[in-house]
Amino acid sequence: MASSHSSSPVPQGSSSDVFFKKEVDPAKHIRPVQSLPDVCPKEPTGDSISLCVAPSLVTDQHRWTIYHSKVNLPAALNDPRLAKRESDFFTKTWGLDFVDTEVIPSFYLPQISKEHFTVYQQDISQREKIHERCKNICPHKDTFDRTLLHTHDKSRTDLEQVPKIFMKPDFALDDSLTFNSVLPWSHFNTAGGKGNRDAASSKLLQEKLSHYLDIVEVNIAHQISLRSEAFFHAMTSQHELQDYLKKTSQAVKVLRDKIAQIDKVMCEGSLHILRLALTRNNCVKVYNKLKLMATVHQTQPTVQVLLSTSEFVGALDLIATTQEVLQQELQGIHSFRHLGSQLCELEKLIDKMMIAEFSTYSHSDLNRSLEDDCQILEEERLVSLVFGLLKQRKLNFLEIYSEEMIITAKNIIKQCVINKVSQIEEINTDAVMKLADQMRMLNFPQWFALLKDIFSKFTVFLQRVKVTLNIIHSVVLSVLDKNQRTRELEEMSQQKSAAKDNSLDTEVAYLIHEGIFISDAFSESELTPIAIDTTSQRNASPNSEPYSSDSVSEPECTTDSSSSKEQTSSSATPAGVDIMVNEDMKLTDLELGKLANNIQELLYSASDICHDRAVKFLMSRAKDGFLEKLNSTEFITLSRLMETFILDTEQICGRKSMSLLGALQSQANKFVNRFHEERKTKLSLLLDNERWKQADVPAEFQDLVDSLSDGKIALPEKKSGEERKPAEVLIVEGQQYAVVGTVLLLIRIILEYCQCVDNIPSVTTDMLTRLSDLLKYFNSRSCQLVLGAGALQVVGLKTITTKNLALSSRCLQLIVHYIPVIRAHFEAHLQPKQYSMLRHFDHITKDYHDHIAEISAKLVAIMDSLFDKLLSKYEVKAPVPSACFRNICKQMAKMHEAIIDLLPEEQIQMLFLRINASYKLHLKKQLSHLNVVNDGGPQNGLVTADVAFYTGNLQVLKGLKDLDLNMTEIWEQKR
Repeated sequence: MASSHSSSPVPQGSSSDVFFKKEVDPAKHIRPVQSLPDVCPKEPTGDSISLCVAPSLVTDQHRWTIYHSKVNLPAALNDPRLAKRESDFFTKTWGLDFVDTEVIPSFYLPQISKEHFTVYQQDISQREKIHERCKNICPHKDTFDRTLLHTHDKSRTDLEQVPKIFMKPDFALDDSLTFNSVLPWSHFNTAGGKGNRDAASSKLLQEKLSHYLDIVEVNIAHQISLRSEAFFHAMTSQHELQDYLKKTSQAVKVLRDKIAQIDKVMCEGSLHILRLALTRNNCVKVYNKLKLMATVHQTQPTVQVLLSTSEFVGALDLIATTQEVLQQELQGIHSFRHLGSQLCELEKLIDKMMIAEFSTYSHSDLNRSLEDDCQILEEERLVSLVFGLLKQRKLNFLEIYSEEMIITAKNIIKQCVINKVSQIEEINTDAVMKLADQMRMLNFPQWFALLKDIFSKFTVFLQRVKVTLNIIHSVVLSVLDKNQRTRELEEMSQQKSAAKDNSLDTEVAYLIHEGIFISDAFSESELTPIAIDTTSQRNASPNSEPYSSDSVSEPECTTDSSSSKEQTSSSATPAGVDIMVNEDMKLTDLELGKLANNIQELLYSASDICHDRAVKFLMSRAKDGFLEKLNSTEFITLSRLMETFILDTEQICGRKSMSLLGALQSQANKFVNRFHEERKTKLSLLLDNERWKQADVPAEFQDLVDSLSDGKIALPEKKSGEERKPAEVLIVEGQQYAVVGTVLLLIRIILEYCQCVDNIPSVTTDMLTRLSDLLKYFNSRSCQLVLGAGALQVVGLKTITTKNLALSSRCLQLIVHYIPVIRAHFEAHLQPKQYSMLRHFDHITKDYHDHIAEISAKLVAIMDSLFDKLLSKYEVKAPVPSACFRNICKQMAKMHEAIIDLLPEEQIQMLFLRINASYKLHLKKQLSHLNVVNDGGPQNGLVTADVAFYTGNLQVLKGLKDLDLNMTEIWEQKR
């Protein structure tokens, strides 16, 4: 009825007015009508305006026209020609809030006027003239008469009588609604005697439908008549087209026959050969696939065999390869659906076995006899275990080794103590049950031998640990090096492949028939090098063909088990053991570097463990004060042994452990305190019993002083042979020193301090402080006893004589002589930042010089009081010399006699010059009191005679002959 591809120009009506429709004046509803699409452009349809733009199915079927446009409902309702929108529709549909608003003109759009089109009109004017000229040439397009238009309008009016349901494109009577609308059965009810009326309704309906049919047929006939010329032209063209198609069909048939002959003669055999080659290739792939399945089927038994020989790395590699083959080449095979999970469980079991095996190896390696050499135990086994643990990322094996080291260190000390105690018959192991108590029963030589044995065992233990850790470290470094080299090779290969892709220009012939590549039929030698490089070492079939692209069957994966891409390379450890470095180690360079650092830290930890166990062993022996009771020789021997062990461990491990060094320093401090207290107590007892008399000097002390003069600060060994007699004085660098016995022992004590510094350098600062305290104590205590006359009560001396004073001064001078030597000795053992401590010796030297000066002043003061007592009674009268001067000369002679053997000549001269000055001062005072002047009178002569007697007796004394007395100062100057 109606065309399905065009919109109906008739207004649509509701279903209720299908049969009863009110007649409407057609003149009020006449609109420009567009006819159906034109089949032939030569036949005009519709009005003259629409003819120019009507589409043509022949010429314009691929060109877009206005009939392709689609308009939505809001756009259709929004009629721009209306002055105002129908508010009822929008408020009904969109709500009461919808109101018309004035749209503000955009600021960005310019105001368009006619002047803007002036240039366009000028450009298009010439084209418009040409268009008008063309319209005049084709008059049949625009000279329709009104009759044709009227006829067309009448036809349209007639079509409007036909209900719109017949014009629908989806009109179908099999639809119940459509059928009921066209044939309303409600009018055909025969019940109730209404048959006549139903018959009339049926007749009326039939007439209506016939009328509709007539209208449509008339319109169709009219349309056909309008396009009759186009139909005839189409029929003529159809006949010509059939002739052309017949000729073309005959030519195609001939061509096909020729192609078939060419295919049979030239191509069929070659294609058959290619098919056979592809079939053979597929058969080989299937065969290799079956072989691979057989190999995979033997994975579990092979893994069991490898595990029985502790080949963990080989077993893990086989499992990894099998899993990759299952995922890539054997994926989807039903018989292997559970093999992947089984291999995962087997891999977890291998992890546990490797951890247990490494623990067993560590125990057997560290607990074997320490008398053996330090060679590694089963190096191949260790390398295999380490590679397996690294492959599985089980990096906690170092913790296992660390725990085993701690246990082994404990066992070493325990075994050494048991062996030593079992050799001592005096120890009753039944009575003393605890091993620590048995160890404390050893004397120093026995305990020292035990400690020495422990240190030697620890040294061997650390060397063994170092060798083992070096092997592990070399394995880690080899894996790290392999990773770096593999990365470099990959980068180089990528660069080469990129360059090769840029330069490669290969033309591959393609056979259209069945989509087969001709290159697939070539031999292996004609393949590209890239395809050859992908072939692995594990290819079992030498006749296997390269990959092919077969459109009939799916592309098969290679049967080569090397698809797992596990390329290995041989490397060697420093010990010469070949190892296979796997690329699939799962460890990054950062993790491997951290692991290498942890191995080095583990070696440091081994040293710390040995030192900690040694400290505990020392502390257990020191509970009863055993170490504090050691004498100097024993402690120095112990200190040297500990320092040697510390240096040995530092050389082995590369780092000094501080725990044993700290324990040694602590014991050294205790030793220094006890050492100093013993010497200070001894010195105090010597001073309290010292009678301050000149003592004989034994030969050993002279030897000691001589060794100091040679620059050796050490206690000399006792010379065997005849006994030498002691000397009266001590000779130091050609000078004689008369000393007391306390000073001799003090010098020996000072040398003991110095020697202790040599033996134990770590106590240098403490020894310096203690020695300074000892020297200060000697200075202050000797001052109290001599100058302070404390010896009168302590020792029971009757008086402090000038000889006691002179002897004390000489002893102090001897100590002062050796202070620079002591200072230089300590300075050699101090760090530069500790040189400030040497100021103690400067203070001590100053104190000693002050003390010596005080003694000299005391000697002068003794004679000064004597001069004051005697000269105050002096009278200028006969006889000559007077009794006063005789007593003065007598006392001066006694003073000289007391100190001549104690002090050197220079000091005696200086002392007597000071005494003579005091004498002159008192004599001048007395002469002034007696009004005796230097006038040449009798009194002057008497005084001169007494003074000459004094001078003569004084210069007769030893060492005072050349002494300048200058006695003229006794007279006052004349005014």
